[in-house]
Amino acid sequence: MLKDIKFNKDGLIPAIAQDADTGEVLMLAYMNEEALRRTLSSGEAWFYSRSRKKLWHKGETSGSIIKVSSVFKDCDSDTILIKGKASGPVCHTGNRTCFFQELTEGDIKT
Repeated sequence: MLKDIKFNKDGLIPAIAQDADTGEVLMLAYMNEEALRRTLSSGEAWFYSRSRKKLWHKGETSGSIIKVSSVFKDCDSDTILIKGKASGPVCHTGNRTCFFQELTEGDIKT
């Protein structure tokens, strides 16, 4: 039930987008209640842009939408998982996924 979703004090919840076929994590964004409602009703991913402070239909500028296969909440109801298929690169840098920069022990600075 949507009433069980635990949005934070700003009315947002983290949402992970994952490729429905491969399990690859595509991106992490945030949703407000309206973005979640639109995602569930439209079958395409909607998010809330914290920097622009407005709803954002994934692909509205890039053309790379995420067609949603399923939406899950985690066991605590404080994170959303969207499984779907992206029509192109998901990251604003042009990469397929936002997670392409590997960190290693050598990156630790003391």
